[in-house]
Amino acid sequence: MNFFSLFKRNLIYNIKKKISVDDDNVNSDSLDELLYHYGSDKADVFKKTNNKGHGFSKFYKQKLEKIKNQKINILEIGSYAGASAAAFVKYLPESNIFCFDINISNFEYKSKKIHVFGIDVNNRKKTIKTLNMIVDQYQIKEFDIIIDDGSHNLSDILITLKFFFKYLKNKGLYIIEDFKHPNYYSYNKNINHILIDELFENFKKKNTFRSSIFTNKEQLNFMEMIDKIEIYKGNLNDSDISFISKS
Repeated sequence: MNFFSLFKRNLIYNIKKKISVDDDNVNSDSLDELLYHYGSDKADVFKKTNNKGHGFSKFYKQKLEKIKNQKINILEIGSYAGASAAAFVKYLPESNIFCFDINISNFEYKSKKIHVFGIDVNNRKKTIKTLNMIVDQYQIKEFDIIIDDGSHNLSDILITLKFFFKYLKNKGLYIIEDFKHPNYYSYNKNINHILIDELFENFKKKNTFRSSIFTNKEQLNFMEMIDKIEIYKGNLNDSDISFISKS
């Protein structure tokens, strides 16, 4: 992503009129209803098409219900229009959500608890600068939850996991949505590397594996940091979500 394209998208975001989540009087304790209300495809039904959504809401509810009223900080990588972020701040009233997206011109919502950054996370220099800014402005060094809902390309999933996992708190959750897209679509399998489900199996069994992304030492470190990996199937053939719990 070149500088001028990113600058243009960020400019559009800054001047675009957005919907205030804080002023929205939607009254629901159901995460699925909130995801549907704001137009997230994580819901059982995708509002835009009235067809089946990914159906991830029930899995998120299982994980989030017990921390619903706690102060938590969420990093979402790949926020698109901000529908999920809007639903999460309604469902988790004490939460702050930091949204990283390469094209924030699509973002439709605003809230005191939603913080949007137009960056390409593959640009490490810019990403580190942004994370340092979050430390300075919000005194947040680590996140309780990190959600990767980005490109779903194999290389991006792997590189993002390797880089961002250290910014996850102990006992935190690292969530990868649609992690099996490289299994289903050849264009998502853009490098010669084992697939994510195979990576998970190796992590669980504490087996090292061939990798152009993780050294053997890094693999062993990851195995020590991971408490458990849970995988769920959503409503659609290509809907798969994983929850990685950090030790």
